[in-house]
Amino acid sequence: MIKSQNRIKIETNSSSMSDLVFLLLIFFMITSTLISPNAVKLLLPESNSKTMARENVTVYIDENHNFFVDNDVPITVDELESFISTSIGGVGVDDACVVLRADKNVPVQDVVVVIDAVNSINSANGTKHKVILATSPKQ
Repeated sequence: MIKSQNRIKIETNSSSMSDLVFLLLIFFMITSTLISPNAVKLLLPESNSKTMARENVTVYIDENHNFFVDNDVPITVDELESFISTSIGGVGVDDACVVLRADKNVPVQDVVVVIDAVNSINSANGTKHKVILATSPKQ
Protein backbone atom coordinates (compact mmCIF):
# COMPACT_ATOMS: atom_id res chain seq x y z
CA MET A 1 0.00 0.00 0.00
CA ILE A 2 1.33 3.37 -0.99
CA LYS A 3 0.70 6.25 1.37
CA SER A 4 0.52 9.77 0.18
CA GLN A 5 3.00 12.28 1.59
CA ASN A 6 0.70 15.28 1.01
CA ARG A 7 -1.09 15.69 4.26
CA ILE A 8 -2.94 18.88 4.93
CA LYS A 9 -1.95 20.40 8.24
CA ILE A 10 -4.46 22.74 9.85
CA GLU A 11 -2.45 25.22 11.89
CA THR A 12 -2.62 28.91 12.52
CA ASN A 13 0.36 31.12 12.85
CA SER A 14 -0.22 33.28 15.91
CA SER A 15 2.96 35.36 15.67
CA SER A 16 1.34 37.99 13.46
CA MET A 17 -1.67 38.13 15.80
CA SER A 18 0.50 38.91 18.80
CA ASP A 19 2.23 41.68 16.83
CA LEU A 20 -1.13 43.18 15.99
CA VAL A 21 -2.30 43.06 19.61
CA PHE A 22 0.95 44.67 20.76
CA LEU A 23 0.60 47.49 18.22
CA LEU A 24 -2.99 48.12 19.26
CA LEU A 25 -1.93 48.23 22.89
CA ILE A 26 0.74 50.83 22.13
CA PHE A 27 -1.72 52.88 20.07
CA PHE A 28 -4.32 53.02 22.85
CA MET A 29 -1.72 53.82 25.50
CA ILE A 30 -0.42 56.77 23.50
CA THR A 31 -3.84 58.14 22.60
CA SER A 32 -5.16 57.84 26.15
CA THR A 33 -2.42 60.15 27.41
CA LEU A 34 -3.44 62.77 24.85
CA ILE A 35 -6.98 63.05 26.22
CA SER A 36 -7.27 65.88 28.71
CA PRO A 37 -10.43 65.86 30.85
CA ASN A 38 -9.88 69.45 31.95
CA ALA A 39 -8.60 71.73 29.25
CA VAL A 40 -8.06 74.53 31.78
CA LYS A 41 -4.84 73.66 33.60
CA LEU A 42 -5.29 74.07 37.34
CA LEU A 43 -3.51 73.08 40.51
CA LEU A 44 -6.46 72.17 42.71
CA PRO A 45 -6.24 72.51 46.49
CA GLU A 46 -5.66 69.24 48.32
CA SER A 47 -8.18 67.61 50.64
CA ASN A 48 -8.99 64.28 52.28
CA SER A 49 -12.75 64.56 51.62
CA LYS A 50 -14.27 62.31 49.00
CA THR A 51 -17.60 64.03 48.31
CA MET A 52 -18.95 63.12 44.92
CA ALA A 53 -21.79 64.98 43.25
CA ARG A 54 -23.51 64.98 39.93
CA GLU A 55 -22.30 68.16 38.33
CA ASN A 56 -24.64 70.22 36.23
CA VAL A 57 -22.31 73.17 35.67
CA THR A 58 -18.55 73.48 36.06
CA VAL A 59 -16.92 76.85 36.71
CA TYR A 60 -13.15 77.14 36.31
CA ILE A 61 -10.96 79.90 37.75
CA ASP A 62 -7.35 79.81 36.61
CA GLU A 63 -4.32 81.37 38.30
CA ASN A 64 -4.74 84.55 36.21
CA HIS A 65 -8.27 85.11 37.65
CA ASN A 66 -9.96 84.15 34.36
CA PHE A 67 -13.41 82.58 34.66
CA PHE A 68 -14.61 79.76 32.39
CA VAL A 69 -17.94 77.90 32.30
CA ASP A 70 -18.35 74.31 31.10
CA ASN A 71 -16.71 73.91 27.71
CA ASP A 72 -13.92 76.38 28.42
CA VAL A 73 -16.06 79.37 27.49
CA PRO A 74 -14.27 82.45 28.85
CA ILE A 75 -16.62 84.83 30.65
CA THR A 76 -16.44 87.98 32.73
CA VAL A 77 -17.58 88.29 36.33
CA ASP A 78 -20.62 90.27 35.15
CA GLU A 79 -21.73 87.43 32.85
CA LEU A 80 -21.19 84.70 35.45
CA GLU A 81 -24.69 84.67 36.93
CA SER A 82 -26.48 84.55 33.57
CA PHE A 83 -24.17 81.81 32.21
CA ILE A 84 -24.67 79.65 35.31
CA SER A 85 -28.42 80.19 35.18
CA THR A 86 -28.71 79.18 31.52
CA SER A 87 -26.33 76.23 31.97
CA ILE A 88 -28.37 74.83 34.85
CA GLY A 89 -31.48 74.87 32.72
CA GLY A 90 -33.69 77.22 34.70
CA VAL A 91 -37.16 75.81 35.21
CA GLY A 92 -37.54 72.37 36.74
CA VAL A 93 -34.09 72.06 38.27
CA ASP A 94 -34.24 72.88 41.98
CA ASP A 95 -31.06 71.32 43.35
CA ALA A 96 -28.33 71.52 40.72
CA CYS A 97 -24.67 71.31 41.66
CA VAL A 98 -22.18 73.91 40.50
CA VAL A 99 -18.70 72.43 40.71
CA LEU A 100 -16.04 75.07 41.23
CA ARG A 101 -12.58 74.15 39.99
CA ALA A 102 -10.38 76.94 41.23
CA ASP A 103 -6.59 77.00 41.15
CA LYS A 104 -5.14 76.77 44.66
CA ASN A 105 -3.48 80.18 44.24
CA VAL A 106 -6.78 81.96 43.47
CA PRO A 107 -7.84 84.46 46.14
CA VAL A 108 -10.88 83.62 48.22
CA GLN A 109 -12.68 86.65 46.77
CA ASP A 110 -12.93 84.94 43.37
CA VAL A 111 -14.50 81.89 45.02
CA VAL A 112 -16.95 84.14 46.87
CA VAL A 113 -17.96 85.74 43.55
CA VAL A 114 -19.11 82.34 42.26
CA ILE A 115 -20.92 81.52 45.52
CA ASP A 116 -22.67 84.91 45.44
CA ALA A 117 -23.78 84.33 41.84
CA VAL A 118 -25.32 80.97 42.76
CA ASN A 119 -26.96 82.45 45.88
CA SER A 120 -28.41 85.22 43.75
CA ILE A 121 -29.89 82.65 41.35
CA ASN A 122 -31.31 80.75 44.34
CA SER A 123 -33.00 83.85 45.79
CA ALA A 124 -34.44 84.94 42.43
CA ASN A 125 -35.84 81.52 41.49
CA GLY A 126 -36.50 79.93 44.90
CA THR A 127 -34.09 77.08 44.12
CA LYS A 128 -31.50 75.24 46.23
CA HIS A 129 -28.46 75.01 44.00
CA LYS A 130 -25.19 74.06 45.69
CA VAL A 131 -21.58 75.05 45.08
CA ILE A 132 -18.99 72.32 45.53
CA LEU A 133 -15.28 73.11 45.54
CA ALA A 134 -13.30 70.52 43.57
CA THR A 135 -10.10 69.30 45.22
CA SER A 136 -7.36 66.83 44.49
CA PRO A 137 -6.46 64.02 46.91
CA LYS A 138 -3.74 64.69 49.46
CA GLN A 139 -0.45 63.03 48.76
